[in-house]
Amino acid sequence: MKSNARLIYIVDDDPDDRQIILDAFVERNPQIDYVFIENAEALLDSLYSSDIELPALILLDLNMPGMLGLQALKEIRGNKLFSQIPIIVLTTSTLHQDRRASYELGASCFLRKPDSFSELVDITESIVKLWLHEYQPQPQDPTEKN
Repeated sequence: MKSNARLIYIVDDDPDDRQIILDAFVERNPQIDYVFIENAEALLDSLYSSDIELPALILLDLNMPGMLGLQALKEIRGNKLFSQIPIIVLTTSTLHQDRRASYELGASCFLRKPDSFSELVDITESIVKLWLHEYQPQPQDPTEKN
């Protein structure tokens, strides 16, 4: 299995939140691909049924009905096939124990959902810069010697 460098799974039980997150990504990075996933069980089903391409990144809400985001995070990190996918917890939780548990279970980053759309746009732009852009070497100055 290989990873699609532009595919993001947006995992959140709230359809409005999923759409707002997508809108924030598309505001400055319209070239991304996305999959909306409604809950942790569906996330795991999607990962296990992906025989060709895995996402480059998973945005994961913590508080969802059924399996919680932390449970999904633990299962994903425990599977060699998926353990290297960056997982960013994007949640309304401000609880220190949720942050600590997320990192202990292998989250790549823990972010609180911002109050404004413009903040969310800034966050999603940073996510793309940090997690989705491949290393691009800078042109070498011809006057420099190796």
